[in-house]
Amino acid sequence: MKEADAPDDTPNLPVLRQDGVSLWRQIAGKLQQDITDGTYPVGGRLPTEAQLSRHFGVNRHTVRRALEELSRSGLVRVEQGRGSFVAEEVLEYSVEPRTRFTEWIRRHNKEPSGRVLQLKETLADAQVAGNLGIRAGGHVVLLERLGFADGRPVGVTSHYFPAARLRGILEALRTHVRITDALRAVGVADYLRQVTRVTARVPSAEEAELLRMPRNRPLLVTENVNVDRAGQVVEFAIGRFPTPRVQIVFEP
Repeated sequence: MKEADAPDDTPNLPVLRQDGVSLWRQIAGKLQQDITDGTYPVGGRLPTEAQLSRHFGVNRHTVRRALEELSRSGLVRVEQGRGSFVAEEVLEYSVEPRTRFTEWIRRHNKEPSGRVLQLKETLADAQVAGNLGIRAGGHVVLLERLGFADGRPVGVTSHYFPAARLRGILEALRTHVRITDALRAVGVADYLRQVTRVTARVPSAEEAELLRMPRNRPLLVTENVNVDRAGQVVEFAIGRFPTPRVQIVFEP
C-alpha cells in the first residue's frame, strides 16, 4: 500500500476556525475532502495522529475524534498497531448453496490466501456437538484459519469436522490446502450449505489484532452447517468478519 506523504508542520488554522463547527468535525471534513480529491488514495495510509495534530494545530485527542468519525462512516479503516487507511471496497459475502472462500475472494478480483492458526483433534463442546449431530465430548477435528484478500485479513473461521464420521480428516487437512479437497480425500465428493446464522458482537483483543480492526467496531459472526449429498453433516463452522470491510448478502 502506498503511504501518503505527511502534511507539513504548518498549522492550517483557517480551516479550523469556523463559527459553530467543532474542531474535530472540521478536521474530519477536510480529510474527507482530501480523500475524495485523491490526496490520500484508496488503500493508502493516512498520516499519523501526531503528524495530523501538528498540521492542524490541535491536540491528538481532537484528531483521534475526527478519525473515529471517518471510521464509523466507513471512509477510513483503523488497523490495530498499524494506523489509519483509506477504506477499500466492501467485499460482499454471498451466502449460497456452495459458498467457498477462494471463489468468494476471486469474485472480487483479489488473490485469496490463508494462514492456519491451529489444526488439531479436540473434544466437542455442547454448541459444536449440537450442530454436528454428535454427543458432547465427542472427538472433532478443528481447523482454524485466518483468510486474506490481497494480503489483507477478511475473516477468521473455526471449522469443526466429526472425527469418527470422517476418518482420516485430520491428515487430509494437513495434506490439502483447500477444505473441499480434504473432504473429497475422505469420501465427501460434494457438500452444501444447510444453515447459516448471522449475529454481531464486539471482537476480542485477539480477533481485533488478527483482523487489524479497532475493538469498538462490530464483528459479523456466522455459524454454518454443511452437509453432504445424503444430508449428513460434515462440517460446522464459525466465521468472524470485520465490518464494514465485509458484508453478508442473502440472495433467493
